Amino acid sequence: MSISYLITHSGGFHADEILSSVILTRLFPHAELCRTREPEWLTPSSDRIIYDVGREYDPEVQIFDHHQRPAPQREDGQPLSSFGLIWRHYGREYLQALDVPEHDVEDIHASFDRGFVVPVDLVDNGALSPASAGALADLTLPVLLESLKPVFDAREDDAEDRAFHAALPVARAFIEASIARKAAKRRAEAVVMKAIADAGQSQVLELPTGMPFRSAVVKAGADHLLFVISPRDTDWCLTGIRLRDDGFEQRADLPQAWAGLTDAALEAASGVNGAKFCHNGRFIAVADSREAILQMANLAVEAARAG
Repeated sequence: MSISYLITHSGGFHADEILSSVILTRLFPHAELCRTREPEWLTPSSDRIIYDVGREYDPEVQIFDHHQRPAPQREDGQPLSSFGLIWRHYGREYLQALDVPEHDVEDIHASFDRGFVVPVDLVDNGALSPASAGALADLTLPVLLESLKPVFDAREDDAEDRAFHAALPVARAFIEASIARKAAKRRAEAVVMKAIADAGQSQVLELPTGMPFRSAVVKAGADHLLFVISPRDTDWCLTGIRLRDDGFEQRADLPQAWAGLTDAALEAASGVNGAKFCHNGRFIAVADSREAILQMANLAVEAARAG
């Protein structure tokens, strides 16, 4: 496909066309990004992709708007913005352009859609208010991106365009970081699965480095595991396993007697030479060697069993 122009509307901008532009400028880096409402530019042509403007959704002619009636919807009836439409049709190519392994493309495409694209679609269509985030409302991504608009009395003719192009790398950083973390999580899963197999029935899982592990532990059905150890720089860490992604409750806490202690005080409380730190929340502890962290892990398992 030879795309020379990426066309979206001029004037004020929203998160959906900025985020759509991130996807399209990655796939078509030599195309000119034009912000306009001139009819001749909004006429479909094989050399352009038109999005968030044009009053039509027709992927056959590469036009992706959602402001017309009837508006495009997902299979479950939720409204789509231009971002959802662009992600639907170009998201997989985008992931491939970021070197996501082919066997992970479908899972990451669906995961990113659920967790990142859908909320943007809903906010843009008025189906979800950032206010639902409570005190964090002003820190939601759509609000943050729109805060990059020029202020009302910025009178320069190109103020909106300059603000849009300044917002683009900010939006790109968030998308690409999210994708990178999802891809890394899948790489980590393979490592964790092997470590679980190697650990047998031990209640302590040893990993070669710090990495996300909870989803793999759950997927493996390794309900017997209570703690995880891994090296960190010159130290070793001992961490608990959360019961849920969105909470702090763990399968087992580190011993109460260790909470908030460091160095000599923690060595005395634990009886482990080299113990260096235990968080007051009892979800992580640090020691200066693998031998020391294994001793702490075994003590933590014994304490958990004692209840």
